Amino acid sequence: MEDIDAWVWWLIGAVGLGIPLVVTAMPELGMLAVGAVAGAVTAGLGGGVVLQVVVFAAVSVSLIAVVRPVAARHRTQRPQLATGIDALKGKHAVVLERVDGSGGRIKLAGEVWSARSLDTGRAFDVGQEVDVVEIEGATAIVM
Repeated sequence: MEDIDAWVWWLIGAVGLGIPLVVTAMPELGMLAVGAVAGAVTAGLGGGVVLQVVVFAAVSVSLIAVVRPVAARHRTQRPQLATGIDALKGKHAVVLERVDGSGGRIKLAGEVWSARSLDTGRAFDVGQEVDVVEIEGATAIVM
């Protein structure tokens, strides 16, 4: 055991942290593994044990302090690119058949959709441009 260099032990530690990272999906373990790799590099360059531990701690804590808040912010944000029915909300459409509170037809994003007016007392005539407020099932709610 004495003939194994310190950098090898650091790499073994990095792998030891990497395995639970894959199993548990805890990114903090990955950041600790990167710190262990930094400790291995320090050992490979001839740094003493104290320097290796300081580098490991500094890199690990820095990564956790910087990356973790950024990852948490990205996890809570909605995607910038709307897809599916979310992408249709706010779009303009053209009335194909009179639309009122009980129904009608519009052309939305190149497709014909059933539609109804958001305000049940308001009607839209053929050729009028409307805005899609919501999608309920296969019906566009317009105003």
